[in-house]
Amino acid sequence: MKTNAAPYVSTTNACKLCKPLGACLAFRGIEGAVPYLHGSQGCATYMRRYIISHFREPMDIASSSLGEKHAVYGGGPNLKLGIRNVMTKYRAGLIGIATTCLTETIGDDVPGIVAEFKREFSDLLNQHGDPEIVTVATPSYSGSHMEGFHAAVKASVKQLAQAGPKHQGVGLFPGFVSPADIRYLKEVLDDFGISATILPDISLTLDGPALDEYEKVPRGGTPVEEIKSLGGAKAAIEFGRTLSKNVTAGGLLEEEYDVPLHSLGTPIGLRESDCFFSVLEEISGRAIPERHALERGRLIDSFVDGHKYVAGKRAVVYGEADLVVGLTSFLAEIGIKPVLCATGSRTGRFEQSIHAVLDEFDIELPVIRDGMDFYEIAEEAEELHPDLLVGNSKGYHLARRWNVPLIRVGFPIHDRFGGHRTLHVGYRGAQSIFDSVVNALIERKQEQSPVGYTYI
Repeated sequence: MKTNAAPYVSTTNACKLCKPLGACLAFRGIEGAVPYLHGSQGCATYMRRYIISHFREPMDIASSSLGEKHAVYGGGPNLKLGIRNVMTKYRAGLIGIATTCLTETIGDDVPGIVAEFKREFSDLLNQHGDPEIVTVATPSYSGSHMEGFHAAVKASVKQLAQAGPKHQGVGLFPGFVSPADIRYLKEVLDDFGISATILPDISLTLDGPALDEYEKVPRGGTPVEEIKSLGGAKAAIEFGRTLSKNVTAGGLLEEEYDVPLHSLGTPIGLRESDCFFSVLEEISGRAIPERHALERGRLIDSFVDGHKYVAGKRAVVYGEADLVVGLTSFLAEIGIKPVLCATGSRTGRFEQSIHAVLDEFDIELPVIRDGMDFYEIAEEAEELHPDLLVGNSKGYHLARRWNVPLIRVGFPIHDRFGGHRTLHVGYRGAQSIFDSVVNALIERKQEQSPVGYTYI
């Protein structure tokens, strides 16, 4: 029988990770939090492996450890038992519960089960300091790790923030950036004299110092009390051109608490960083501090010095949607032509965001694809003859096949050391990435030369 349905094509080496993984990363950035997966043990094991290989830090993720019978009878009893274990063994200040494909499919009512737990174990909760319990629905078949990340951040604000007295603090929702990025953002905000609640804050929880004794719950993270006070914040700043306000914490604060929201692109490169610093000047009433003005000046000087190495090169960019948008903007402003911009997510705003950051350049628009896997990226890019790839470690095999450099940014970086310390944002981040790009191209020229170069 003939049908008009499009032929099914399987995903081959996905350009994304699963939705609850993103939620676990977001919860890890809250002080005293333990991420908890309501699903099978295998889901938690897979995520721990992925996260540890990038951050080189221990990563505990609790699990309901559901088996076959729970798919029939439901996972409520295991969820309650797991919450009790996390409370008694970890003494968590917050338990962030993310669902999985299994528990979403069998239809477990997680908020309802948690409400039952609170009624049944009120004495135990009180004994352990009444830890907060945040729930978020994260079936992987309806999004990528970035949708899970933003859903967990929004759920934390929705379930914790309260209407309260107005204060001069600012909420900053930076999206999924590196611990080094978070440390840099703190430094910038401090220089402007802005008291900010950064959510999530993984600068210590996923990049902490060596300790004599293992901490079950690592120090650092966004204090829960600060999240509760966000309803009275002076303003909110949120990074992400592809994000719609109805899916973000910043949009929720604006709608429910009338907190003015500044929606910006992730500040990667000169122009997007300029927008971020302009907003900080507006909020603080201060001019850009001298050391950041000097960093901006040195960045422009390096663009002039390095232009001859990068001008006209062709790049394939892939990864999380807003990271790709930021990198595309950055590459265009240094003279590299993005020829393919790809992401595994389907935000519905990816193409228009790429167009927006390239609008002022007189260059041919790149091929723009969302919902891609690496098989499709290879098919598209093969004919575009890129000079370099920019993205995470998952593109290594393509770079090797095409004999071009891979500039490793984003997540995951499995095949290099220190990926979580990569600085992407601000003038300093742009400087770091620019130097990496220029040096990678110089190195490739040396490798391909029959005589080699000592001066280039």
